[in-house]
Amino acid sequence: MSEPNLSVQLGRLSLKNPILTASGTFGYARELAPYLDFSNLGGIIPKTVTLEPRIGNRPPRTVETASGLLNSIGLDNDGLEVFIEKHLNYLLSLDTAVIANIAGRHIGEYSQMASRLQDYPEIAALELNVSCPNVSGGVDFGTNPESTEQVVRAVRDACDFPIIAKLTPNITNIIPIAQAAKEGGADAVSLINTLQGMAVDWRNRKPILGNVLGGLSGPAIKPVALRIVHQVANAVDIPIIGVGGISSIDDIMEFLVTGASAIQIGTASFYNPGLSGDLSQQLRDVLKEQNCDSVQQVVKTLQLS
Repeated sequence: MSEPNLSVQLGRLSLKNPILTASGTFGYARELAPYLDFSNLGGIIPKTVTLEPRIGNRPPRTVETASGLLNSIGLDNDGLEVFIEKHLNYLLSLDTAVIANIAGRHIGEYSQMASRLQDYPEIAALELNVSCPNVSGGVDFGTNPESTEQVVRAVRDACDFPIIAKLTPNITNIIPIAQAAKEGGADAVSLINTLQGMAVDWRNRKPILGNVLGGLSGPAIKPVALRIVHQVANAVDIPIIGVGGISSIDDIMEFLVTGASAIQIGTASFYNPGLSGDLSQQLRDVLKEQNCDSVQQVVKTLQLS
């Protein structure tokens, strides 16, 4: 049997394989260079960038929980211009797709950032963070269909990049939000961002995180992520990138058969920084075992009866 075709198509975005790194867990890639060959990745999504610098939330900002990690970073970053000046050229020199992740306080900031990044057509796509649970403002866009559509449409009008909307699980029904992202012109949706949670030091009667609340990631949220991928895949005609607790080839296959066309490795990179680079060969081996010629052959093949 010939080697399986690992390439995937997410709307206008073409990737050489479906394995991406999740924003906020891979830095600006330099930090992970000693641990993996970037060419083995389908793409890199660096940490979220905002128009102006943000100092983020007060510490402590992270705490380990059972089967997961709570973070309350608060989108700490040096702003768009520093990202362009110090990080973007290095990222674009790597042998993989670079998907910039942006967040704004209002719709105008999203479109302004998208327009500025048009000067760098080598960027493969934009992922819109409309769903960070530990900053004021951002999550509001992703909890309302109208505002989600408006943000996506504004970015679509401001640039030529493929657009990925990263959606929040912290709502009752995500299907209208995913549909709104599609109507606004998104090429794909990332499902899911973190679940809002908290940790408590009961002896001192205090929350552990400086911001009280944070976003839960890691294996604990995988069942929720799979459920949401399943729901959206069966209700909205849009490519899905699965995110949430993925740390093995079995996890990847679970998301693919449930309906995702690509996936992101997030929290697992903290304790196994080379993992994402190893998974493309493992995916190739599993597809061969399954007598599949391509990734697409396994996408959304879940049998419900």
